[in-house]
Amino acid sequence: MNALYEVRPEAREFDAYVPGLSIEEIRQKYGLANIIKLASNENPLGVSPIVEKALRDHAPEAFRYPRCGNPELNARLADHFGVPVERVVTGNGSDEIIDLLVRVKARPGQDNVVAFKPCFSMYELCSRMCGVEFRQVPLAEDFSFPFDELIDTCDENTALVFITSPDNPTGYTATSAEILDLAARLPERAILVVDEAYVDFADEPEQRSVLPHLAELENVVMLRTFSKAYGLAGLRLGAGVVPGWLGEMMRACQIPFSVNILAVYAGLAALSDRVFYQETLRVVREGRANLAKGLAALGCEVSPSQANFLMFRLPEGSPEARQAFEGLLARGVIVRPLASYGMPDRMRVSVGTRRENDIFLKTLGEVLHG
Repeated sequence: MNALYEVRPEAREFDAYVPGLSIEEIRQKYGLANIIKLASNENPLGVSPIVEKALRDHAPEAFRYPRCGNPELNARLADHFGVPVERVVTGNGSDEIIDLLVRVKARPGQDNVVAFKPCFSMYELCSRMCGVEFRQVPLAEDFSFPFDELIDTCDENTALVFITSPDNPTGYTATSAEILDLAARLPERAILVVDEAYVDFADEPEQRSVLPHLAELENVVMLRTFSKAYGLAGLRLGAGVVPGWLGEMMRACQIPFSVNILAVYAGLAALSDRVFYQETLRVVREGRANLAKGLAALGCEVSPSQANFLMFRLPEGSPEARQAFEGLLARGVIVRPLASYGMPDRMRVSVGTRRENDIFLKTLGEVLHG
Protein backbone atom coordinates (compact mmCIF):
# COMPACT_ATOMS: atom_id res chain seq x y z
CA MET A 1 0.00 0.00 0.00
CA ASN A 2 1.25 3.47 -0.88
CA ALA A 3 2.45 5.14 2.33
CA LEU A 4 0.64 8.30 1.26
CA TYR A 5 -2.69 6.60 1.96
CA GLU A 6 -1.81 5.38 5.43
CA VAL A 7 -4.05 6.78 8.17
CA ARG A 8 -4.61 6.06 11.84
CA PRO A 9 -6.18 2.63 12.37
CA GLU A 10 -8.97 4.30 14.37
CA ALA A 11 -9.95 6.27 11.27
CA ARG A 12 -9.83 3.24 8.97
CA GLU A 13 -12.22 1.30 11.21
CA PHE A 14 -14.54 4.25 11.83
CA ASP A 15 -18.28 4.12 11.21
CA ALA A 16 -19.69 7.55 10.45
CA TYR A 17 -22.58 8.98 12.47
CA VAL A 18 -25.90 8.36 10.71
CA PRO A 19 -28.38 11.23 11.30
CA GLY A 20 -32.12 11.07 10.90
CA LEU A 21 -33.54 11.71 7.44
CA SER A 22 -34.15 15.32 6.45
CA ILE A 23 -37.34 16.83 5.08
CA GLU A 24 -35.63 17.62 1.78
CA GLU A 25 -34.46 14.01 1.34
CA ILE A 26 -37.99 12.70 1.73
CA ARG A 27 -39.46 15.45 -0.46
CA GLN A 28 -37.11 14.49 -3.29
CA LYS A 29 -37.57 10.73 -2.87
CA TYR A 30 -41.37 10.67 -2.71
CA GLY A 31 -42.32 13.93 -4.44
CA LEU A 32 -44.34 15.10 -1.45
CA ALA A 33 -45.22 18.70 -0.70
CA ASN A 34 -46.19 18.35 2.97
CA ILE A 35 -43.85 16.50 5.30
CA ILE A 36 -43.82 16.21 9.09
CA LYS A 37 -40.49 15.50 10.74
CA LEU A 38 -40.71 13.84 14.14
CA ALA A 39 -37.35 12.08 14.04
CA SER A 40 -34.69 14.27 15.65
CA ASN A 41 -36.16 15.47 18.97
CA GLU A 42 -36.26 19.07 17.80
CA ASN A 43 -38.32 21.83 19.42
CA PRO A 44 -41.95 21.57 18.22
CA LEU A 45 -42.39 25.36 18.38
CA GLY A 46 -39.36 26.18 16.24
CA VAL A 47 -37.32 29.24 17.18
CA SER A 48 -38.10 31.87 19.81
CA PRO A 49 -39.15 35.21 18.26
CA ILE A 50 -36.65 36.93 20.55
CA VAL A 51 -33.91 34.71 19.16
CA GLU A 52 -35.03 35.45 15.60
CA LYS A 53 -34.77 39.19 16.30
CA ALA A 54 -31.32 38.77 17.85
CA LEU A 55 -30.12 36.89 14.78
CA ARG A 56 -31.45 39.60 12.45
CA ASP A 57 -29.99 42.40 14.57
CA HIS A 58 -26.54 40.82 14.78
CA ALA A 59 -26.29 39.34 11.28
CA PRO A 60 -24.10 42.28 10.12
CA GLU A 61 -21.49 41.16 12.68
CA ALA A 62 -21.05 37.76 11.04
CA PHE A 63 -17.76 38.89 9.48
CA ARG A 64 -16.27 39.33 12.99
CA TYR A 65 -14.66 36.62 15.10
CA PRO A 66 -16.49 35.97 18.37
CA ARG A 67 -14.73 36.61 21.66
CA CYS A 68 -12.48 33.66 22.37
CA GLY A 69 -13.89 31.39 25.05
CA ASN A 70 -17.39 32.94 24.89
CA PRO A 71 -16.99 34.88 28.19
CA GLU A 72 -20.31 36.74 27.98
CA LEU A 73 -22.31 33.58 27.34
CA ASN A 74 -20.36 31.68 30.01
CA ALA A 75 -21.13 34.40 32.56
CA ARG A 76 -24.82 34.34 31.68
CA LEU A 77 -24.91 30.56 31.98
CA ALA A 78 -23.07 30.68 35.30
CA ASP A 79 -25.79 32.99 36.61
CA HIS A 80 -28.50 30.77 35.08
CA PHE A 81 -27.09 27.60 36.68
CA GLY A 82 -25.99 29.27 39.92
CA VAL A 83 -22.37 28.16 39.63
CA PRO A 84 -18.99 29.97 39.46
CA VAL A 85 -18.16 31.05 35.92
CA GLU A 86 -14.90 29.10 35.92
CA ARG A 87 -16.98 25.92 36.01
CA VAL A 88 -18.79 26.68 32.72
CA VAL A 89 -17.58 25.44 29.34
CA THR A 90 -19.50 26.18 26.14
CA GLY A 91 -19.02 24.45 22.82
CA ASN A 92 -20.20 23.80 19.30
CA GLY A 93 -23.04 21.63 20.57
CA SER A 94 -22.56 19.35 23.56
CA ASP A 95 -20.78 17.10 21.02
CA GLU A 96 -17.70 19.33 21.23
CA ILE A 97 -17.71 19.20 25.02
CA ILE A 98 -17.94 15.39 24.93
CA ASP A 99 -14.97 15.33 22.56
CA LEU A 100 -13.03 17.76 24.77
CA LEU A 101 -13.66 15.63 27.85
CA VAL A 102 -12.30 12.53 26.14
CA ARG A 103 -9.26 14.32 24.71
CA VAL A 104 -8.38 16.06 27.98
CA LYS A 105 -9.07 13.25 30.45
CA ALA A 106 -8.58 9.86 28.74
CA ARG A 107 -5.08 8.54 27.91
CA PRO A 108 -4.98 6.78 24.50
CA GLY A 109 -4.08 3.10 24.67
CA GLN A 110 -4.33 3.07 28.45
CA ASP A 111 -7.65 4.40 29.74
CA ASN A 112 -11.22 3.35 29.06
CA VAL A 113 -14.61 5.05 28.81
CA VAL A 114 -17.78 3.35 30.08
CA ALA A 115 -21.43 3.84 29.07
CA PHE A 116 -24.68 1.95 28.74
CA LYS A 117 -25.84 0.20 25.58
CA PRO A 118 -27.52 1.67 23.67
CA CYS A 119 -26.32 5.22 24.23
CA PHE A 120 -25.69 8.49 22.38
CA SER A 121 -23.28 7.51 19.62
CA MET A 122 -20.91 10.44 20.24
CA TYR A 123 -19.60 8.83 23.43
CA GLU A 124 -18.26 5.91 21.42
CA LEU A 125 -17.22 7.91 18.34
CA CYS A 126 -15.12 10.36 20.34
CA SER A 127 -13.55 7.60 22.44
CA ARG A 128 -12.61 5.39 19.51
CA MET A 129 -11.23 8.27 17.46
CA CYS A 130 -8.97 9.16 20.38
CA GLY A 131 -7.71 5.58 20.65
CA VAL A 132 -9.48 4.99 23.96
CA GLU A 133 -11.19 1.70 24.81
CA PHE A 134 -14.97 2.01 24.95
CA ARG A 135 -16.90 -0.35 27.22
CA GLN A 136 -20.67 -0.77 27.37
CA VAL A 137 -23.18 -2.32 29.76
CA PRO A 138 -26.60 -3.36 28.38
CA LEU A 139 -29.62 -1.65 29.86
CA ALA A 140 -31.87 -3.77 32.03
CA GLU A 141 -34.76 -5.60 30.39
CA ASP A 142 -37.14 -2.80 31.44
CA PHE A 143 -34.61 -0.22 30.10
CA SER A 144 -33.65 0.97 33.60
CA PHE A 145 -30.02 1.66 34.49
CA PRO A 146 -28.14 -1.31 36.03
CA PHE A 147 -25.71 0.83 38.02
CA ASP A 148 -24.11 -2.14 39.81
CA GLU A 149 -23.08 -3.66 36.47
CA LEU A 150 -21.79 -0.27 35.35
CA ILE A 151 -19.57 -0.07 38.43
CA ASP A 152 -18.33 -3.62 37.87
CA THR A 153 -17.23 -2.65 34.33
CA CYS A 154 -15.03 0.17 35.62
CA ASP A 155 -11.46 -0.25 36.81
CA GLU A 156 -8.51 1.90 37.90
CA ASN A 157 -8.08 3.08 34.28
CA THR A 158 -11.64 4.26 33.77
CA ALA A 159 -11.39 7.94 32.84
CA LEU A 160 -15.03 8.79 32.07
CA VAL A 161 -18.44 7.24 32.70
CA PHE A 162 -21.29 8.61 30.56
CA ILE A 163 -24.99 8.37 31.36
CA THR A 164 -27.84 10.16 29.59
CA SER A 165 -30.78 10.96 31.83
CA PRO A 166 -33.47 11.17 30.50
CA ASP A 167 -32.07 8.46 28.28
CA ASN A 168 -32.13 8.45 24.50
CA PRO A 169 -33.82 6.54 22.90
CA THR A 170 -35.70 4.90 25.81
CA GLY A 171 -36.87 7.96 27.76
CA TYR A 172 -35.93 6.32 31.07
CA THR A 173 -34.81 8.76 33.78
CA ALA A 174 -32.85 8.16 36.97
CA THR A 175 -33.30 10.22 40.12
CA SER A 176 -30.59 12.59 41.24
CA ALA A 177 -30.17 10.48 44.40
CA GLU A 178 -29.38 7.40 42.29
CA ILE A 179 -26.88 9.35 40.20
CA LEU A 180 -25.15 10.80 43.26
CA ASP A 181 -24.82 7.31 44.71
CA LEU A 182 -23.22 6.17 41.44
CA ALA A 183 -20.73 9.06 41.55
CA ALA A 184 -19.71 8.13 45.09
CA ARG A 185 -18.95 4.55 44.04
CA LEU A 186 -16.81 5.23 40.98
CA PRO A 187 -13.05 4.52 40.91
CA GLU A 188 -10.85 7.36 42.10
CA ARG A 189 -9.78 8.56 38.63
CA ALA A 190 -13.20 8.36 36.98
CA ILE A 191 -15.38 11.35 36.16
CA LEU A 192 -19.13 10.82 35.85
CA VAL A 193 -20.59 12.75 32.90
CA VAL A 194 -24.36 13.23 33.20
CA ASP A 195 -25.84 14.25 29.87
CA GLU A 196 -29.02 16.16 30.72
CA ALA A 197 -29.99 17.15 27.17
CA TYR A 198 -33.64 16.28 27.88
CA VAL A 199 -34.00 17.00 31.59
CA ASP A 200 -36.01 20.21 30.99
CA PHE A 201 -38.94 18.06 29.87
CA ALA A 202 -39.05 15.88 32.99
CA ASP A 203 -42.15 16.25 35.16
CA GLU A 204 -39.98 16.96 38.22
CA PRO A 205 -36.65 18.17 36.83
CA GLU A 206 -35.41 19.23 40.28
CA GLN A 207 -35.62 15.56 41.35
CA ARG A 208 -33.79 14.39 38.21
CA SER A 209 -30.95 16.87 37.69
CA VAL A 210 -27.56 16.82 39.39
CA LEU A 211 -27.34 20.62 39.10
CA PRO A 212 -28.36 21.40 42.71
CA HIS A 213 -25.61 19.09 43.98
CA LEU A 214 -22.65 20.07 41.79
CA ALA A 215 -21.08 22.39 44.37
CA GLU A 216 -20.24 19.39 46.55
CA LEU A 217 -19.05 17.10 43.73
CA GLU A 218 -15.53 17.08 42.30
CA ASN A 219 -16.02 14.08 39.99
CA VAL A 220 -19.26 14.99 38.17
CA VAL A 221 -19.83 16.89 34.91
CA MET A 222 -23.29 18.02 33.79
CA LEU A 223 -24.00 18.55 30.09
CA ARG A 224 -26.83 20.69 28.71
CA THR A 225 -27.82 21.64 25.18
CA PHE A 226 -29.61 24.53 23.47
CA SER A 227 -30.85 22.15 20.75
CA LYS A 228 -34.01 20.89 22.46
CA ALA A 229 -35.91 23.14 24.87
CA TYR A 230 -34.37 26.30 23.38
CA GLY A 231 -34.85 25.39 19.71
CA LEU A 232 -31.28 26.07 18.50
CA ALA A 233 -30.33 22.69 17.02
CA GLY A 234 -29.19 24.26 13.76
CA LEU A 235 -26.85 26.72 15.47
CA ARG A 236 -24.99 24.03 17.48
CA LEU A 237 -24.61 25.27 21.04
CA GLY A 238 -23.96 23.25 24.17
CA ALA A 239 -22.79 23.86 27.71
CA GLY A 240 -21.15 21.91 30.48
CA VAL A 241 -20.74 22.53 34.19
CA VAL A 242 -17.46 20.90 35.18
CA PRO A 243 -15.13 20.91 38.20
CA GLY A 244 -13.14 24.16 38.22
CA TRP A 245 -9.76 22.48 37.72
CA LEU A 246 -11.08 20.64 34.67
CA GLY A 247 -12.78 23.67 33.13
CA GLU A 248 -9.51 25.58 32.96
CA MET A 249 -7.83 22.73 31.09
CA MET A 250 -10.74 22.21 28.72
CA ARG A 251 -10.89 25.86 27.72
CA ALA A 252 -7.12 25.87 27.16
CA CYS A 253 -7.37 22.85 24.83
CA GLN A 254 -10.49 24.02 22.99
CA ILE A 255 -10.26 25.04 19.34
CA PRO A 256 -10.51 28.85 19.22
CA PHE A 257 -13.80 30.37 18.02
CA SER A 258 -15.59 26.99 17.84
CA VAL A 259 -18.87 28.67 18.84
CA ASN A 260 -19.86 31.13 16.13
CA ILE A 261 -20.84 34.69 16.94
CA LEU A 262 -24.51 34.29 15.97
CA ALA A 263 -24.84 31.20 18.17
CA VAL A 264 -23.54 33.24 21.10
CA TYR A 265 -26.13 35.97 20.55
CA ALA A 266 -28.84 33.36 20.03
CA GLY A 267 -27.93 31.59 23.26
CA LEU A 268 -28.09 34.83 25.22
CA ALA A 269 -31.47 35.66 23.70
CA ALA A 270 -32.83 32.16 24.30
CA LEU A 271 -31.98 32.32 28.00
CA SER A 272 -33.87 35.61 28.26
CA ASP A 273 -37.10 34.30 26.69
CA ARG A 274 -38.81 32.51 29.55
CA VAL A 275 -42.20 32.67 27.83
CA PHE A 276 -41.02 30.58 24.87
CA TYR A 277 -39.21 28.16 27.17
CA GLN A 278 -42.23 27.58 29.40
CA GLU A 279 -44.56 27.21 26.42
CA THR A 280 -42.19 24.64 24.93
CA LEU A 281 -42.34 22.60 28.15
CA ARG A 282 -46.15 22.80 28.24
CA VAL A 283 -46.55 21.72 24.61
CA VAL A 284 -44.09 18.84 25.00
CA ARG A 285 -45.52 17.50 28.26
CA GLU A 286 -49.12 17.65 27.02
CA GLY A 287 -48.13 16.26 23.61
CA ARG A 288 -46.16 13.42 25.19
CA ALA A 289 -49.19 12.35 27.22
CA ASN A 290 -51.50 12.54 24.20
CA LEU A 291 -49.08 10.62 21.98
CA ALA A 292 -48.67 7.89 24.58
CA LYS A 293 -52.44 7.55 24.86
CA GLY A 294 -52.88 7.49 21.08
CA LEU A 295 -50.12 4.92 20.53
CA ALA A 296 -51.57 2.70 23.24
CA ALA A 297 -54.98 2.94 21.55
CA LEU A 298 -53.35 1.62 18.37
CA GLY A 299 -52.07 -1.37 20.33
CA CYS A 300 -48.44 -0.21 20.56
CA GLU A 301 -46.21 -0.89 23.54
CA VAL A 302 -45.05 2.54 24.73
CA SER A 303 -42.07 3.00 27.05
CA PRO A 304 -42.49 5.62 29.80
CA SER A 305 -40.59 8.78 28.93
CA GLN A 306 -39.51 11.98 30.64
CA ALA A 307 -38.03 13.37 27.42
CA ASN A 308 -39.50 15.06 24.33
CA PHE A 309 -39.92 11.73 22.52
CA LEU A 310 -41.47 8.31 22.96
CA MET A 311 -40.06 4.90 22.15
CA PHE A 312 -42.63 2.33 21.07
CA ARG A 313 -43.04 -1.16 19.65
CA LEU A 314 -45.76 -2.02 17.15
CA PRO A 315 -48.55 -4.44 18.07
CA GLU A 316 -48.15 -8.18 17.49
CA GLY A 317 -49.02 -9.12 13.92
CA SER A 318 -48.23 -5.64 12.57
CA PRO A 319 -45.77 -4.91 9.77
CA GLU A 320 -42.12 -5.07 10.76
CA ALA A 321 -40.79 -1.80 12.22
CA ARG A 322 -38.72 -1.09 9.10
CA GLN A 323 -41.71 -1.70 6.85
CA ALA A 324 -43.90 0.56 8.98
CA PHE A 325 -41.19 3.23 8.95
CA GLU A 326 -41.10 3.13 5.15
CA GLY A 327 -44.91 3.29 5.07
CA LEU A 328 -44.85 6.43 7.19
CA LEU A 329 -42.16 7.98 4.98
CA ALA A 330 -44.19 7.35 1.84
CA ARG A 331 -47.04 9.29 3.49
CA GLY A 332 -44.79 12.20 4.53
CA VAL A 333 -44.14 11.40 8.19
CA ILE A 334 -40.54 10.95 9.39
CA VAL A 335 -39.84 9.11 12.64
CA ARG A 336 -36.68 7.33 13.81
CA PRO A 337 -36.24 3.55 13.42
CA LEU A 338 -34.03 2.15 16.15
CA ALA A 339 -32.16 -0.64 14.38
CA SER A 340 -28.96 1.40 14.69
CA TYR A 341 -29.48 1.36 18.47
CA GLY A 342 -29.77 -2.43 18.44
CA MET A 343 -33.58 -2.26 18.71
CA PRO A 344 -34.86 -3.35 15.30
CA ASP A 345 -38.41 -3.90 16.59
CA ARG A 346 -38.86 -0.36 17.96
CA MET A 347 -39.24 3.21 16.75
CA ARG A 348 -38.89 6.64 18.34
CA VAL A 349 -41.19 9.57 17.67
CA SER A 350 -40.47 13.15 18.73
CA VAL A 351 -43.26 15.16 20.28
CA GLY A 352 -44.55 17.69 17.76
CA THR A 353 -47.35 20.22 17.75
CA ARG A 354 -50.87 18.99 18.41
CA ARG A 355 -51.55 18.97 14.66
CA GLU A 356 -48.35 17.05 13.89
CA ASN A 357 -49.03 14.51 16.62
CA ASP A 358 -52.57 13.93 15.35
CA ILE A 359 -51.37 13.46 11.76
CA PHE A 360 -48.70 11.00 12.91
CA LEU A 361 -51.23 8.91 14.87
CA LYS A 362 -53.71 8.91 11.98
CA THR A 363 -51.00 7.97 9.49
CA LEU A 364 -49.61 5.22 11.70
CA GLY A 365 -53.12 3.82 11.99
CA GLU A 366 -53.36 3.72 8.20
CA VAL A 367 -50.01 1.93 7.97
CA LEU A 368 -51.00 -0.63 10.60
CA HIS A 369 -54.58 -1.28 9.58
CA GLY A 370 -54.91 -0.08 6.00
